Amino acid sequence: MGKSSKSKKNDAAPVAPAVASPDAHSKAPAIDIGISDDDRKAVAQHLSVFLADAYTLYLKTHNFHWNVTGPMFNALHVMFEGQYTEQWNALDEIAERIRALGYNAPGSYAEFIELSSIKEEPGLEKAPDWREMVRQLVVGNEAVCRSARKALDVADDADDDPTEDLLTQRLQTHEKNAWMLRSLLQ
Repeated sequence: MGKSSKSKKNDAAPVAPAVASPDAHSKAPAIDIGISDDDRKAVAQHLSVFLADAYTLYLKTHNFHWNVTGPMFNALHVMFEGQYTEQWNALDEIAERIRALGYNAPGSYAEFIELSSIKEEPGLEKAPDWREMVRQLVVGNEAVCRSARKALDVADDADDDPTEDLLTQRLQTHEKNAWMLRSLLQ
């Protein structure tokens, strides 16, 4: 802890352009929460990528809940519902943390597609079989873990304990989801 946010370089993952809110013409006082402006911006950018991955995984999980078929239908339909419901509730916390840092959260499909490392899966024309759905959700949960770890490194460098706590909780959930899903394929 206590390291400068410039001390660690992250991979070539996308970084969200941070847009401050309120703007320069606001009558609101400047944000002074004990984290430098540069560190708040870096954390917000990495949280935006994490949010995009988390949202894309949520959407994929919900899609698979709707479109799963086969002998595992009931078990997976219920499992996917539990996972997407939990994911949906977490999205708000992530976006609100970005806002608490003084930046706008991404909120459009176009922004999520640009920032996410997870590929969308169409549901309308041809949904994959249940095994491929499970495999993709393992890969998706692990992608979310990777973006969470990158954001966690930046939050740690900034001594941003609330963001670290949020990301640690999300890591536990997504690691567990990946393990449970992977066990269905073994």
